Order: sequence, then structure tokens, then C-alpha cells
Amino acid sequence: MSRLEDMKKDYENVKIPDELNIRIEKEIAKSRAREKMIQLSHRKRWFRNTAAAAAAVCVVFTTALNTSTAFAEEAAQFPVIGTLARVLTFRNYEAEKNGIGIAVEVPTIDMIQTETGIQVDEVNQQIYDLCRQYADEYRKAFLDTGGTEEEWEAHKIQINVGYEIKSQTDQYLSFIVRGRGSWTTAYSESRYYNIDVNTGKRVTLADFFGKDYVEAVNTDIREQIAQRKEAGEVFWTEEEGGFSGITEDAKFYVNEAGNPVIAFERYEIAPGSSGEIEFEIQP
Repeated sequence: MSRLEDMKKDYENVKIPDELNIRIEKEIAKSRAREKMIQLSHRKRWFRNTAAAAAAVCVVFTTALNTSTAFAEEAAQFPVIGTLARVLTFRNYEAEKNGIGIAVEVPTIDMIQTETGIQVDEVNQQIYDLCRQYADEYRKAFLDTGGTEEEWEAHKIQINVGYEIKSQTDQYLSFIVRGRGSWTTAYSESRYYNIDVNTGKRVTLADFFGKDYVEAVNTDIREQIAQRKEAGEVFWTEEEGGFSGITEDAKFYVNEAGNPVIAFERYEIAPGSSGEIEFEIQP
């Protein structure tokens, strides 16, 4: 914790507005419920591998949500910001607790902090504390399902979280938050965030294709898969757990051309050797 504490001392302590603080806490609560549902659905297949890495999922999701997305959405409520909330900068911190090291690159939107005076590091501390609670919960779950203290300690678990900007234009800011635990290289988690810089709101696939977009996008992806198979790429069949259609919360980013790119995690629809699979969909 010493490095994190030193980092905090480098910044001014500015009180977070009560209304914003409440909204942030609500977003954290929502993300926690969603993450637990996701982890339960994969428990039988992945539990041993994800018990430690799940802590990374928590850091990925809540850090990105509260320092980037939630802040961007709240920014639209402040007249002095408007369309200025479009530039990402980075801060780093490292810490260790209970044998788990955490290295996080924290994105902030410059204009939000500059114009409102909100100190994002205070929010990051709240997020960090909640994520440590998650890590403790998953450590307990690991032990409750047959793991030993020796196994947990022996792995010297390291959680790494980073950010990749996919596009930054006068219309969209699109970036990915990635997290990986050193317990296994087969499991990682990515969260995609797409912000309309003119409104500060997150954009969805429906904003590009209309409310009845699912089947049209599915058809486009199936056609692209067929073309790639002919070119020699390998995809799992639907019976093997391959592509069966997107959902309303499908992961995507916006490329420099302004087109949505649907993304699938490694192993999700193809062998791991294929890496992450992407499909550009032109509106």
C-alpha cells in the first residue's frame, strides 16, 4: 500500500460532490452484481483459473467505469464541460496485499478534472478498496473449493490492468480496458468503452444500426466467418461453443473510420491460437 499512499500525496485532496459520489457508488454496486453473474456462469469450467484472476476483472471493470465512463456521463451534467471531455491521460499505481500484486494504469479525461476540480485519485482509492474486498472474497472461494493456502501463496499472483485507445476523433472516444492475472495466461478480461464526445454518453450498437440491429449484425458476422473459413481460419461450430449470435451487451469499439468493430475474447468462438477475433460492421 505504500506506493499507492505516496501517489495519493502527490495530488491535492479535493472533496467529491455528494451527488457524484452517490452515483459512482451505485455504478459500482451494479457492476458487482453483473460480475458475479458472469463468474457464476463460468464457475464449473474455470473456477480454479479464475478464482485469482476474478480480482483483475473487478479492477478492470470498476476502475474503467468510474474513472472514465461514469465520469464522462456525469460530465454532460456540467455546462462548463460539454464537448470538451474527450482527452485521455494516464496515471499509474502499484500496490500489494495478501500476496497479490496489482499494477493499474488509470485513465482520466483531462477536461473533466480541469473544469470541475474533481480529484479522480480519491475515487480511485474508493474503487481500489472495493476491489480488495473482491479479491478477499475470491481468495475465500478458492480455499472453500479445495485450494490450499500453500497453492495460493506459491503463485505470487500479479494482476495487471492497462488501457488501449482504439480511436479518438471529433465524434468518438473509444478505448479498451484489459486485465490479466498471472495465475493463468488462458484467462483475461477486456471491457470496451465508447463515448460520444459531444454528449459525454456511452454509445451502443443501437445508435449505429437502430433498435432492430441484432439479426442484421449476426448475418454480417456469419458471412464474414464463412469467408474466413474459406481462407483457412478456424472457428468453432455452434455445437462446440462457437458463434451463435450477439447479445445486446456485445463488446465492440469504434475504429478511426467511425465503424463499430465487434470483438470476441480469446477462446470465445475460436481456438486460443487465433487470439481475439474482430468483425468490422459497416452501418
